[in-house]
Amino acid sequence: MCGINGILGNKKNIEENISCMNSAIVHRGPDAEGIWVSDDKTVAFGHRRLSIIELSEKGAQPMTSISGEYTIVFNGEIYNYLKIKEELVKECKSIEFRGNSDTELLLNAIECYGVEKTLKLIKGMFAFAVYEKTSGSVYLGRDRMGEKPLYYGKAAGNTVFASDIGSIERIEGFDNSVDGRVLGSYFRGGYIPAPYTIYKDIYKLRPGHFMVIKPPYNEWREECYWDIRKVAYEGCEHAFDGSFDEASDELEKLIKSSIKGQMISDVPLGAFLSGGIDSSLTVALMQSMSDRPVKTFTIGFDDEKYNEAVYASETAAHLGTEHTQMYVTNEDILEVIRDIPKAFSEPFADSSQIPTMLVSRMTKQHVTVSLSGDAGDEFFCGYNSYKDVRRGLDILNSKMAFVKGKSRKALGSLAYTLGGNSNRTIHKIATSLSVSTPEDWYRNVREDDILLNRLAVDKDQIKDSIDNYFDGYLSEPEHNLMLMDMLQYLPDDILVKVDRSGMFYSLESRIPLLDRDVMEFAWTLPLEYKYDGMTTKKILRDILFKYVPKEMMDRPKKGFSVPLGRWLRGEELGSWAEGILADSRKYLGEYVDFKTVDTMWQNFKKTGEGDRNIWNILMLAQWFAERSMHG
Repeated sequence: MCGINGILGNKKNIEENISCMNSAIVHRGPDAEGIWVSDDKTVAFGHRRLSIIELSEKGAQPMTSISGEYTIVFNGEIYNYLKIKEELVKECKSIEFRGNSDTELLLNAIECYGVEKTLKLIKGMFAFAVYEKTSGSVYLGRDRMGEKPLYYGKAAGNTVFASDIGSIERIEGFDNSVDGRVLGSYFRGGYIPAPYTIYKDIYKLRPGHFMVIKPPYNEWREECYWDIRKVAYEGCEHAFDGSFDEASDELEKLIKSSIKGQMISDVPLGAFLSGGIDSSLTVALMQSMSDRPVKTFTIGFDDEKYNEAVYASETAAHLGTEHTQMYVTNEDILEVIRDIPKAFSEPFADSSQIPTMLVSRMTKQHVTVSLSGDAGDEFFCGYNSYKDVRRGLDILNSKMAFVKGKSRKALGSLAYTLGGNSNRTIHKIATSLSVSTPEDWYRNVREDDILLNRLAVDKDQIKDSIDNYFDGYLSEPEHNLMLMDMLQYLPDDILVKVDRSGMFYSLESRIPLLDRDVMEFAWTLPLEYKYDGMTTKKILRDILFKYVPKEMMDRPKKGFSVPLGRWLRGEELGSWAEGILADSRKYLGEYVDFKTVDTMWQNFKKTGEGDRNIWNILMLAQWFAERSMHG
């Protein structure tokens, strides 16, 4: 696990600039630093190392192949690298190895097989850049679901890439302007969807893609090597035809295999344990394959509605793990909140970032690698919202049964005309009337959408990248909703939260459910094996109950949420929020309508409603304030 960056072009003081870029990501790699410059001084790579596999200098980066033809900077882990290494040695007799790192395996595989074939072979989480000496080409690659970040684009007259936007900001002459067109998407979701970022001309390489950049490095070509849409379609077309018990047994084997590969580490390793289905399953399978107690970690809150620490402790005791927990204080919360702009480097406002950062900070005191149960909701139909969509549409259809098809949409348009752009109730009625499918409902019915649409000053907004998906793409609406989340919410919110929160404290987080074989098998499972109309994540529960008694897990889903509204209306965080909002006018006036901000804040103080929207504004304002301090 590391941080990478690079400059392609003719940047003056190229080594000094790479050094500055490296300095911005010391938290991603505190153990060592490396810089490499091509012979013609047109390409430079930087690397910060967090040593996990092959702790010696034989794993140092940037790394050049023995032939001298390829040079790589790599962030992540290749879990099947030992298996590929065996095959590589047999097939490519000329290939030699200095050490035993997955970085060297990746480098040699690219030299032997090429970039695209190598990407299809490897299983892991990764982002990398490879320089090919003969052609001068640079290749960028990112893992299938986007666990590891990779930004690229134009800055200060050069093509650049980095694990963190903060690195790109350190380049001498950086003057990219904020892209106000992305703020509409940000205010609705709390994150900026790929391929866009907060800056113009800076982008995110999309998951499952690689990029070819040829001299003189002014243009690039992006190609897809793995597409979750294709995986979903083919999985549903060739559904698993065995029984539920057979499917459960096969899935258990695949998840165990994934966990076994992800438990390989030359440094101490543990797991997050929230007490929910996914993390409990991950820990249970880890413990079943370990000859010593697994180290597990959780945090607790004094609000019983949000506290899962009690359940996590019960699960840990039953499984026999070495468990550590911490109940957080207001001081802990405020300290972490102030670090959010530094940890995330662009506006990000999923409030579960707070407990994720807190548990990551605590975990790093004991281990360097931690496994988590993320992605269970998206791949196994776990969100309550999936149930609510069909139920809500059924209720609407029954109440509006006397209005059909085009007439109902026409009535919705009339409602907009009569006040849907100014009155919240009319707006919600108009929006509800305008939808006709579960996918429409999932996309378009959002609380306070009328205010969110008014927040961003720039009305030439970039649309969410999933706006046109997926009515009727897959036969089951729930499958379409899951796929929509896999394409945007999972990579752009959940995986960003996990990676940035962990790496800010130099903690590597691994996600076994995102193993390629697990993901591809999950899409072959009939919907009723995941959600039978009553029980979510049915097949994961079936596996878990082999290790943990059902009655221990039989409780409502809480998720990794926090009492945000109560915090922000309390004395300490309320005072902090008031200060941020008061200062934000000098940073945000060009981008945000402050009449709308004031309306939202006053309503929140009176009613406690709209805490998520307020959090979006606060995180944007705090990011601008942090940027101004270093700009």
